[in-house]
Amino acid sequence: MSANRANAPYYFVPGPSRHPISASIGLLIVLFSAAAWVNAQPWAPWTFLVGLLLWAFTMFQWFSTTTRESEGGLYGDRIDVSYRWSMSWFIFSEVMFFGAFFGALFYARAIALHQLGSLDYKLIWPDFSAVWPNNGPAALVSHFRSMTPWPVPTINTALLLSSGATLTVSHHALRDNHRSKAIAWLAATIVLGVCFLFLQAFEYIHAYGELNLTLASGIYGSTFFLLTGFHGFHVFLGGTMLTVVMIRLIRGHFTAEHHFAFEGAAWYWHFVDVVWLGLYVVVYWL
Repeated sequence: MSANRANAPYYFVPGPSRHPISASIGLLIVLFSAAAWVNAQPWAPWTFLVGLLLWAFTMFQWFSTTTRESEGGLYGDRIDVSYRWSMSWFIFSEVMFFGAFFGALFYARAIALHQLGSLDYKLIWPDFSAVWPNNGPAALVSHFRSMTPWPVPTINTALLLSSGATLTVSHHALRDNHRSKAIAWLAATIVLGVCFLFLQAFEYIHAYGELNLTLASGIYGSTFFLLTGFHGFHVFLGGTMLTVVMIRLIRGHFTAEHHFAFEGAAWYWHFVDVVWLGLYVVVYWL
């Protein structure tokens, strides 16, 4: 935040804005189009793109407005507390989001799989073996090979752990008012995140092309791609946040004392790191 923070009002109430309704319309178009897309409607990909562009353009304008308000000295301590609570609840909602998918994986492996392999079901599926990974008792899924933790997942783990370290160094540099050092380490964090995404794309190509592992490969394939795919999307989202923060840092928007946009993005990135550690152990090793 700028030096005008000392003169900021006790609390700032923004004026009427079209951004909430515009963003809602964009998301509504995206969801409606996605539902039509999976039902093979030919027009759905185009309307999906329109809705996504509308939403992205609205978000760009909305965050530009909040940046101008912040740099204009309109945000005081109460707004800072509000943003911190908002980011905390947002990350909590993301924890619940991934918790649902981890719960689905646990239910499939620890409960449903053993039930299907019990004596009660032997008359229906006598050849079924309750081992993980599994393509189901009815043999409707073509044969596939499971993903191993080496080498790509292990390399990606090292990349994300390293990115958490470089981000922490960048944060401490900013707090010490070493702006150029903070920018350099933040750029390194973004590069590591991009490398992670490229390797994950390579992993998916390997899974589809060589392992015959797809989203349709039974409960193993669906949980694998849902967990790792959504995590990859969150890495992309976190990297976008950090890129915006770096641009603002280059423009001199933050001070050593006031830089919550940096902190909020850092919170999110560390959350993404922790989720990946859980994925690495549960999905690739167990």
